[in-house]
Amino acid sequence: MGRQSKRMVALSKKAAELGQLELSAAVEALKGLEGKLPKGVKPVKFDQAVEIALRLGVDPRQADQMVRGSIVLPHGIGKTQRVIVFAQGDNIAVAESAGADSVGGKELADKVKDGWLDFDVAIATPDMMGVVGPLGRVLGPRGMMPSPRAGTVTQDVATAVQEYKAGKVEFRVDAGSNIHCVVGRMSFTPAQLQENIEALLQFVNGMKPSTAKGVYMRGLNLTATMMPSISVAV
Repeated sequence: MGRQSKRMVALSKKAAELGQLELSAAVEALKGLEGKLPKGVKPVKFDQAVEIALRLGVDPRQADQMVRGSIVLPHGIGKTQRVIVFAQGDNIAVAESAGADSVGGKELADKVKDGWLDFDVAIATPDMMGVVGPLGRVLGPRGMMPSPRAGTVTQDVATAVQEYKAGKVEFRVDAGSNIHCVVGRMSFTPAQLQENIEALLQFVNGMKPSTAKGVYMRGLNLTATMMPSISVAV
């Protein structure tokens, strides 16, 4: 733990000295931070997830200013997501053929209600929402509740499963008007990370609510699982 603290202190100091950077420079800086560690302080050994935090000029308490959606990033997120599907009839075979990890109806919902959460994404066909609805208490706080707005309540389960398997990510503005979203891994090239981030920013920018006043994109930070954040100009 002491070694980790030393590492974070050293990296935080380096990040603070950088100030605010353009996106391309911020990506390069994040990838290069661990190459400048003091003697005796070791880098982490796993492939960290890279994430952005985007502060928006919206009031999430207003229903018409809730920014929420999903996007297939150009280079995915470097992880195969575990996808479950709530379906019945012919859609069971369709979901399984598309690569879903688990498919079912009430028995799958009961399993989740009992505490099984060994998945990353939950998809449901519209006719299953009676079964899925009560799971809001479990999945809602985790941001995993199927939703038409996010594209996870759909009749086209094959496309939905394939997109999430390919690296589709969901995002929603939180109570502090921030969007947090994984955009790749530290093993990605700078170009891959930059293209993923630019695609996400462009997508979110196109979702600006008509009722939002003033500056829409107010701040951007780039970070990784065990890294300090770097301020990015937007």
